[in-house]
Amino acid sequence: MEFTDLAHSSPAIETALDRRLARLVNDERDVPFLYLMMQCAVVASLGIALYFVPGEWLWFLAPVYWAVWAFGVLDRFILMLHCTSHRVLFNKQHLWMNQLIPWVLGPFFGETPETYFSHHMGMHHPENNLPSDLSSTMRYRRDSFRGWLAYYLDFLFCTVIRLAIYHHEKKNPRLVRRLVIGELAFWSAAVAAGLLNWRATLIVFIVPVLAVRTLMMAGNWAQHAFIDGSDPADAFKNSITCINSRYNRRAFNDGYHIYHHVKARAHWTELPREFKDNVATYGAKDAVVFEGIDFFMVWVYLMLGRWHTLARRFVRLPGAPERSDAEVIALLKSRVAPLVG
Repeated sequence: MEFTDLAHSSPAIETALDRRLARLVNDERDVPFLYLMMQCAVVASLGIALYFVPGEWLWFLAPVYWAVWAFGVLDRFILMLHCTSHRVLFNKQHLWMNQLIPWVLGPFFGETPETYFSHHMGMHHPENNLPSDLSSTMRYRRDSFRGWLAYYLDFLFCTVIRLAIYHHEKKNPRLVRRLVIGELAFWSAAVAAGLLNWRATLIVFIVPVLAVRTLMMAGNWAQHAFIDGSDPADAFKNSITCINSRYNRRAFNDGYHIYHHVKARAHWTELPREFKDNVATYGAKDAVVFEGIDFFMVWVYLMLGRWHTLARRFVRLPGAPERSDAEVIALLKSRVAPLVG
């Protein structure tokens, strides 16, 4: 088994600018985030510039802006937000700069301030996709588009309110405050910006929120699509890992989702090596691992019933039972059935 992701997992500090930027952060391996922040700031500036474009031209420029936004930096921004939620980026001398990603850049990339942190760090990881997790996939049939649509609409319209209630019941008043302040600040600013230019506001802020929440629910669905009902709390049996993909090379090894639930604070550069060194453990646990595809393609193949494609991408791990493609398909289908409790 080749591990091509290893070649992209250790950014080097080479230039004088690299060394200067490294003084700002807690871990010099995160210097690539600072360059990415600069790129995202350029895209955000393009979004601001749309407010000064005459209305008749906005609809022509919108697809160009969305293409730059989506294919240029969006996936990398979301995973930068993810990584810096788990591990604080800027050091003690520059603590205020930790607000730049969620509060300044986030709104331009479909992330309302503080909501991601409150959901992902405050609720999803502690609950681990079990029934108390507000984004749990357990009760749905996970190869059903109708099931995913119900899951998505529930998240879109109900989760922010339920998340505030969840943190109130868990006695997390600080997270309640962060969530409420972030949501109110974003939507109040969106209303004010809409009064200034509703077309630009729709393009720059509203469509991105809807698009990103859709993508995140498709991703989370795939990450937790294949659950072993005999032990749904075991990360090796309720999550998947995707190796050797372009997505990992762009998005900070996000495909290594199993170990992310085993050790949430593991640094993103460490994940390919961890998988290579402990692949026998994955095999012994009969974990679901795919090669050459990402979570979004897993979601697409599930929605289309492309079981043979998933079987071809399924990694035969050392120590796992030997299976034909037909037996792999039977395994995968057995792990998408709805579960209760």
